[in-house]
Amino acid sequence: MLAIRDTTAGVTLATAAGEARNPWTRFWGLMFRRRLGNGHGLVIQPCGSIHMMFMLFSIDAVFFDRDLKVTRVARNVRPWIGLAFGGRGAHGVIELPAGAAPGTFPGHQIEFTQCN
Repeated sequence: MLAIRDTTAGVTLATAAGEARNPWTRFWGLMFRRRLGNGHGLVIQPCGSIHMMFMLFSIDAVFFDRDLKVTRVARNVRPWIGLAFGGRGAHGVIELPAGAAPGTFPGHQIEFTQCN
């Protein structure tokens, strides 16, 4: 699990985020989950865009580059019909509960810390 901070804004985005790094976990993502609890999230790498097919709830998607700088933030991406693209240089995305990243903007620096 990872803790994720937006160091530019000085806020914690997630205290318990999972990781999806292999083809199967990246494909599966958050599909069919009923919800994503407060403080939880999913980091998908590599990933430059997401779709919301088979999703049951809205999310905030924070895309980042290889230097962990935010490239784009898609807020309140809707289930089933939503799409989000990370923009130039996007290497990964953090999927969070809708409304979890209100003060995070492109150019912000993020950091990941391993936690139990």
